[in-house]
Amino acid sequence: MTQTKHAIIRNYPVVGRARYWMEALRPKIYQYFVESDIDGSPVNRVDRSTIYQRAKRELDSQPFGTQFNVYAEGYEWMAHSIQPHDFDLMEKDPRVIIGGKDCLQPYSASILNVSAMSYGSLSSNAVEALNGGAKIGNFAHNTGEGGISDFHLKQGGDIIWQIGTGYFGCRQEDGNFSETLFAEKSALPQIKMIELKLSQGAKPGHGGILPAAKNTPEIAAIRHVTPHTTVFSPPFHKAFGSPREMMLFIARLRTLSKGKPIGFKLCIGQQREFYALCKAMIETDIYPDFITVDGGEGGTGAAPPEFSNSVGMPLMDALPFVHDTLTGFNIRKQVKIIASGKVLTGYHILRAIALGADTCNSARAMMMALGCIQALVCNTNKCPTGVATQDKWLSAGLVVDEKKHRVANYHRDTVESAIELTAAAGLKDPHQITRRHIFRRVFMNQVRSFEDIYPSTVPGCFANGQTPEHNIGMIEIDSWGQG
Repeated sequence: MTQTKHAIIRNYPVVGRARYWMEALRPKIYQYFVESDIDGSPVNRVDRSTIYQRAKRELDSQPFGTQFNVYAEGYEWMAHSIQPHDFDLMEKDPRVIIGGKDCLQPYSASILNVSAMSYGSLSSNAVEALNGGAKIGNFAHNTGEGGISDFHLKQGGDIIWQIGTGYFGCRQEDGNFSETLFAEKSALPQIKMIELKLSQGAKPGHGGILPAAKNTPEIAAIRHVTPHTTVFSPPFHKAFGSPREMMLFIARLRTLSKGKPIGFKLCIGQQREFYALCKAMIETDIYPDFITVDGGEGGTGAAPPEFSNSVGMPLMDALPFVHDTLTGFNIRKQVKIIASGKVLTGYHILRAIALGADTCNSARAMMMALGCIQALVCNTNKCPTGVATQDKWLSAGLVVDEKKHRVANYHRDTVESAIELTAAAGLKDPHQITRRHIFRRVFMNQVRSFEDIYPSTVPGCFANGQTPEHNIGMIEIDSWGQG
């Protein structure tokens, strides 16, 4: 009654405390007792159950038909064929070769891989289990921008090394990019591709902070920073300042890595900036080997709510935009596209491919395969399953030798489900699926195919310097064109 911070407790010292206790319990009660199987957010119970069942190799079928309202606006489905293809004759692990005309070490990628999650955000056991699953299942594991740790290397799985604005792992003392460290790290045989992160869906246009309390000697050694100091990741790259300089930087990374695939990841914001990147590719004749398109709906990264909720283009708008822009400039064959944004099931893989993706990355589903229960405390260091925490006691509950097999199981069964759907559509390969195969109810009595909603661009139609929104000839590639 004498404290002054909380009015409720001051006025109701006993009952008032129950209010905070109930508020803490609310998300758990809502998840387990109130919400329906199809209403859970950000991942509903139906999809979560599918992930858990596949990871554990349990029965993943369902009785009594779908629980979704098939007449509700937004419901989607895929068109099947009267004459399905024979599933037994199909390739169960389709691969995509990533590497353009200047790439000397192309990589054969799975159509589903582990999206970017750093050691530090995830526990050491979680990182090691993800990489172990990648090794078993022959797919790739993205390091996130936190650098390459021993836990990424111990299991021997394929690695995509992500380099963010902080240049962790290839950073000079002043925070600038270090060519020497990059050349040394990129020579590791486990590193199959390098991804330059421009922005991420959870917080596009926002930098990061590594608090001094979390900057342990171990983390500092991985990131090449001074331990026990606060380290800032700026919202932009200091190694280049324009689209043209960015292409030259990509070429430099390719040379330093002895020809490994180099790409970049971004969440689409101002469309004219992506047009400028395409124009810079053409004028310099330097092309990234891949572009990872991250949806503005965010992922596992903790972010300010305004950025997470209100900044960045969602994946299902960004993906066709990127594919159609590359097609319009007649450079789509030079660049592979990776889709990242709530890819959970085989249907989600095919939907992304129909919209323009070559392969997909998944973060949240891979965390759930490890045992994540969507407790929504990733940013508190109190993850009860030991996935998103640095608490040694909590992370000890995650047993690497058990969970790595669950990650591999989930990957295998989900890819095979995509192949089964492909066969049902009468197709021999998932990359044959088009926007005409996917339908969405846009109103109670109106249905549109994805081709109607996202009309395809005619190859080379931007060659005359025009797009529907901008005059390409006026777009500057020696600056970002900001006011």
